[in-house]
Amino acid sequence: MTPGTLVLLHEPNATAAAWGDLPEMLRSYGLDVIAPDVPDDTGPRYIARVSLTITATDPVPPLALAAHGAAGPLLPGIALAQRAAHRPIAGYVFIDADLPRPMRHDHESPQNDVPMPPDWPEAPCGYLRTHSDRSASSGHDQAIREARLRGWPVTEHEPPTAVAQSLSELLMEL
Repeated sequence: MTPGTLVLLHEPNATAAAWGDLPEMLRSYGLDVIAPDVPDDTGPRYIARVSLTITATDPVPPLALAAHGAAGPLLPGIALAQRAAHRPIAGYVFIDADLPRPMRHDHESPQNDVPMPPDWPEAPCGYLRTHSDRSASSGHDQAIREARLRGWPVTEHEPPTAVAQSLSELLMEL
């Protein structure tokens, strides 16, 4: 799959600077890349701010959404907002990320409820595990096992290959 625009989504409570030079490296592979910067929000507020930023950049559809860490569970909500704006989703990539779970209403903190469309995922998904997170929590090992059980392509990045190359190759597999 070749997306019109690749959207890199950093973890909530981080910044787009966490991607380092990855956006520029991906552009050198010929990809149109945007990396919204949403430093202080989580849950539905993160989804709303990311969606506004995507709209402001006027991306070329279809979109490929790539999420890192705790942004992974927010992908269905972000995709729902993009589909509502008539921007189709070409695929999803989880980069050392948590996977979405069916929504459970949080009575104590309803602001943390995030939407989960009933047809999610409506586009191909893949998982990229980077070398830098090999020592990450066992939750990532579980996410990789679950991705494989779902039949998603899983790439385990191996240096000296650039993360950008591993990500771009995974996108082509979707």
